[in-house]
Amino acid sequence: MPLEHFNRITNDPDIISGKSCIRNMRITVSRILSKIDAGETIDELLVDYPYLEREDILKSLKYAAWLTEGHEVTLT
Repeated sequence: MPLEHFNRITNDPDIISGKSCIRNMRITVSRILSKIDAGETIDELLVDYPYLEREDILKSLKYAAWLTEGHEVTLT
């Protein structure tokens, strides 16, 4: 799956030191993953972060799975 399939995941060196974020917001993919790992559901995340959309969370999970396949992202 090419990186462009993750259009909701952004990497900007000026936002949280270039960490993978959701739609250039200051919410990182790793924060979403940590919350899910701690047992939070998608619906609970949507309440905690009302500016997120369900698709943001789903793309975060898909992006993390994609990265574990050995893909690397080069930041410019």
